Amino acid sequence: MSRRPLTRVGFQYAGYSFPGVMDNQLFQQVVDIAHAAEASGFDSLWTMDHVHQIASVGEADEPILEAYTTLAALAAVTTSARLGVLVSCNSFRNPALLAKMVTTIDVISQGRAVLGIGAGWHTEETHAYGMEFRTPRERLAALDEAVRICRAMFTEHAPRFSGKHHSVDEPLNVPAPISPGGPPILIGGGGEKVLIPLVARHGDACNFFGGPATVRHKIEVLERACEAAGRDSSEISRTWLGTAIVTDSEAELQESLERLGTLLGVAPSAARGLALCGTEAQVRERIEEYRAAGVEGMIVSLLDPSDLDHLQRVGTTLREVLGD
Repeated sequence: MSRRPLTRVGFQYAGYSFPGVMDNQLFQQVVDIAHAAEASGFDSLWTMDHVHQIASVGEADEPILEAYTTLAALAAVTTSARLGVLVSCNSFRNPALLAKMVTTIDVISQGRAVLGIGAGWHTEETHAYGMEFRTPRERLAALDEAVRICRAMFTEHAPRFSGKHHSVDEPLNVPAPISPGGPPILIGGGGEKVLIPLVARHGDACNFFGGPATVRHKIEVLERACEAAGRDSSEISRTWLGTAIVTDSEAELQESLERLGTLLGVAPSAARGLALCGTEAQVRERIEEYRAAGVEGMIVSLLDPSDLDHLQRVGTTLREVLGD
């Protein structure tokens, strides 16, 4: 492909509960992780768009930072990694304002911003914050409109759009994005009837979960959807998101898988199938399975991202296989 993938090796901040780190030291730890990640070969950094911690990561009352204010701060203290939210909950923000926020991060970072966006799913935090949680059909329709508005905000001077869920009347986005054509748009989710076809029509990138067979199936659905939309599927960058664990000890691996399994609500054996885990050699083999399934880049979270030695080891291992 002549197109460069959106990311080869990405790191996601899934949680902000760092052992021994007080709240007033929390952001410095976030910065230390970002610097270590860039030095270790990670080419993208991602936050989650949650205001309550989700069960698959930790307890609801664990520390969690708002996605975009954190990302804007990281834009000022990093130098090379792309910066995105994986993925923005469309229910949280007006799409024109979201495009303005992402553009601001693009300006701060000199062209490194990505717009990650999805329909949203976490009912509890949406209700707790007093926001409307619409039906799945309504959320997907609203997402379609939001993506088109954001694209117009990135590429047009004063766009107009009138939809059922979102409308804009000549909003200005000055200064314009640094990135030619605006920040790339990653649409998250794997729904096969509506969401993947939406990616085929409007997305620059997609993101999937699960094992290699599951991801291969989702990519095949995407390819068919692109064909139906009259679009070359190679234009869309394909990423995978999951937890990475690299260790030389089977005992340490089992301990980590038990912890991950508890968070995911599955047995450790099932957690093994969902994670990128094992020795360096085993992880390399697993990466190759994902590459064979059609994945171009991998975005990983860690059970303890403040363990910078492990972060470096994961980044180096992934870069050796996925790097240019």
